[in-house]
Amino acid sequence: MPDPLIRVVAETASTNTALLARLAEGEAAAEGHWLLADRQTSGRGRAGRVWTGGLGNFMGSTAAALRGGQTLPQTLALVAGLSVHRALIAVVPGLAGLALKWPNDLLVGEAKLGGILLERQGDAVVVGIGVNLAEAPEVPGRKTVSLAALGHVVSRDAFASALAATWAEDLTAWHAGGWPMLREAWMARALPKGTLLGVNLTEEGHVIGAFAGLEPDGAVLLRLADGAVRAIHAGDVELIGAGGVNDASGG
Repeated sequence: MPDPLIRVVAETASTNTALLARLAEGEAAAEGHWLLADRQTSGRGRAGRVWTGGLGNFMGSTAAALRGGQTLPQTLALVAGLSVHRALIAVVPGLAGLALKWPNDLLVGEAKLGGILLERQGDAVVVGIGVNLAEAPEVPGRKTVSLAALGHVVSRDAFASALAATWAEDLTAWHAGGWPMLREAWMARALPKGTLLGVNLTEEGHVIGAFAGLEPDGAVLLRLADGAVRAIHAGDVELIGAGGVNDASGG
């Protein structure tokens, strides 16, 4: 029986754009509801990158309400990553090499399997998620992978049901002040500490450091060559020496 909280359309420009338009028109954020597309023609990633997807992949968006007194809305990207990771393990138990990369990517080894894009509209945040279930987009200079290429056949609808369940649990915990617990859960699924990462900063250019964890506010910590630890609050982070990792998300 179809899940009444999950609406599927054959094609849309972007599931994020569709939900943002509804919120702009005054519609309340319906937490727990999802909009999925069989095909997405103008999907977006971080920094305005184009991200489109084909039949069989997961392309969907949901919304989270920012309630009075709610702090650290930026941590929702990490909460969403945790939910996606948990859903993937639910449908493919023991998926080898799966790890979270700050702030919004899921990797298998050095290749991107999925990504997340958050966009705010008033007192709500739209969470767009793309996961390569059936096929991986070809991105010059960047590594991508799909579950199918790894030998795992997972239907979009099966994954959607698993993700709806993990997101509902994690969002409830986040609203209840459970970010410290969720932060630890994210860290347990992240790239190993010491992994070399690079980030482009507007004023300083390219900064390289070893992954050293998360600040309480969700910023990533990089240990620099001189031993200093630097908190990065925004920026495109990539693996060093990985031949590039696809950091365009789907929403």
